[in-house]
Amino acid sequence: MRIGKVQLMGKAAVTLFNITAIAIALAMDAFAVAIAAGIKLGRVDLRQNFRLAWHFGFFQAAMPVIGWTAGLTIRQHIERYDHWVAFALLIFVSQGMLREAFSDCDDSQSPKDPTRGATMVMLSLATSLDALAVGLSLSMINVSIWMPSLIIGMVAAAFTTMGMHLGKRVAKAALIRRYADAIGALVLLAIGLNILREHGVFQAIGG
Repeated sequence: MRIGKVQLMGKAAVTLFNITAIAIALAMDAFAVAIAAGIKLGRVDLRQNFRLAWHFGFFQAAMPVIGWTAGLTIRQHIERYDHWVAFALLIFVSQGMLREAFSDCDDSQSPKDPTRGATMVMLSLATSLDALAVGLSLSMINVSIWMPSLIIGMVAAAFTTMGMHLGKRVAKAALIRRYADAIGALVLLAIGLNILREHGVFQAIGG
């Protein structure tokens, strides 16, 4: 697995500042997805905010623990496919949003809630797979995972909340609200392509 966003060179690098910086970097995908969710919903209530923030935070906190527990034993199996799994999940959700965007649905109908059901779980998983690398890295240098995992989860939840409220404000523009599904789908597609780029897929194709 190419760590990409995560560069842990040794125990000296594992400080509160560095872990927080890593957590913020890992939270960027969740932040972007949360903005798209806020745009799609238009109005974000407390329950929707809590559900998405909780799930994104939980998955971001759990993935490093899974990676740390696995250590080197499954690293070679994970690194070949993790970015493709994330890409596939994001594409699956985005194509559903595009289908809704170009369907003949009545504009008065409530938009499909991305903070519920399988969509929320797939987004949570897709935006948190990079965090596996953190756990793998910390296991290599024999550093406890619990505090970094907690920080990563809390930062992800906070950025998710901020993203949803930002998306809600952006959605007040009539034109953006009208094309909310298409915008959300393009955001997810961009995140998926960026994940592939970070893992060197396009370099490999170009080479």
